[in-house]
Amino acid sequence: MTTLSKGQNAQLPTPDIVVSVEVGAAADVSALLVTGTGKVRTDNDFVFYNQPTGPGVRLVPGAGLAQLHISTGQVPAEIDAIRAVITLDDASSSFGRFTPPVARVGDNSGRELYSYSIGELSSESVVIALEVYRRNADWKVRAVGQGYAGGFADLVRDHGVSVDDAPAPPAAAPAPSYQPPTAPAPSYQPPAPAPGYQQPPAPAYGQPAPQPGYQAPQSFPPPGQPQSFPPPGRQSFPPPTGAPAAYGEPPAPAGPPPEVNLSKDRPVSLVKGQKVTLRKEGGVKLTSVQMGLGWDPAMAKSMFGRSRASSIDLDASVLMYSQGRCADVVYFGHLKSEDLSIQHSGDNLTGEGDGDDEMVTVALHNVAPSIDTLVFIVTSYRGQTFEEVANAYCRLVDLTTGAELARYTLQGGMPYTGVAMAVIKREGGDWKLTALGDGFQGKTPKDALPHLQKYV
Repeated sequence: MTTLSKGQNAQLPTPDIVVSVEVGAAADVSALLVTGTGKVRTDNDFVFYNQPTGPGVRLVPGAGLAQLHISTGQVPAEIDAIRAVITLDDASSSFGRFTPPVARVGDNSGRELYSYSIGELSSESVVIALEVYRRNADWKVRAVGQGYAGGFADLVRDHGVSVDDAPAPPAAAPAPSYQPPTAPAPSYQPPAPAPGYQQPPAPAYGQPAPQPGYQAPQSFPPPGQPQSFPPPGRQSFPPPTGAPAAYGEPPAPAGPPPEVNLSKDRPVSLVKGQKVTLRKEGGVKLTSVQMGLGWDPAMAKSMFGRSRASSIDLDASVLMYSQGRCADVVYFGHLKSEDLSIQHSGDNLTGEGDGDDEMVTVALHNVAPSIDTLVFIVTSYRGQTFEEVANAYCRLVDLTTGAELARYTLQGGMPYTGVAMAVIKREGGDWKLTALGDGFQGKTPKDALPHLQKYV
């Protein structure tokens, strides 16, 4: 196996080769078959996940990223080179954040011929890794490593691929040329006052003027007695729902959802703000619980008019507080709390598959006495908002029995990159869990700190 450096080329000893890449983030591999002008002949010369086959080139799914299988004997004579491209799924990210990607060239037997570590990348999210090119009657490979400043659409467009731009928003309907009707001149003439009519005195400031024909009550309230409401003989009706109980007073605030009890036979479906005491039936305190967090990758439309599931890298974390101060954080980069009471299952980069994507185990009886609050959050590492997540939930499992005790599902997407899912607090001698579902802007637990202070 030979290691290539940037710009170096080498002879291919076989007409059938396999190009594979290793990247420390979610990415796609594609190929551009270009002529001597550096352009494709037609869109059929672009091989990617929605068009995995081209003349002499196939994109074959593998255990990691897909591989490019190239048969140089089947490549049309007009094609001078096949350029292998790596594109990060998250266009807002960059190769500089990860270990340099590695491109490898092997034969059909699995023998590795060449490898190339693509260094010198910083802010780029797209790179032309290498190219397999024609030199007279022979085929060679060249290490390219050219990062692309524009987006993926710009790269393929520069190579002659037609890209469907996002449709323009519909034109706003013109505002109606409304003209208010001209009010007719009033024809009403007040009647002449009856003989003997006395003009009532002017009302005090802030009091409504009496209507014409109004007669003040003679018997209510009786002189010298306090006014009461309702008057005798009238029924008192409660105010309508949502109306203030008494005129001039604000409506009473709605109370929190009622606290519920846990039962292994009847899992609780929590609503936002609902609280539950972490005791099982019979008043037995829970000792070891597991907070399972899950989500599904959303279906996203590609620039070429087709859809595929877009991987979403959400991260579950637990922030441990003592008297309002964050004392410890458990997340994918720190899988155990300092007191060993909390353990994280590890990072899930995509949300693929059924069931919990990340799990946090909490031994409540081992939590340090100084810790009074645990806040469970989910953040989007690549900055995608929860509007792009098909489903997100957290559930509470009794590890002693394996029974699901409670579940809280986010309803609808939110334009936030983080969500505070639940909080567990010491109250007296009990731990109590409250479902939150409050969004905030932040991609890491550190970003979340100023937003979580109100819960502790």
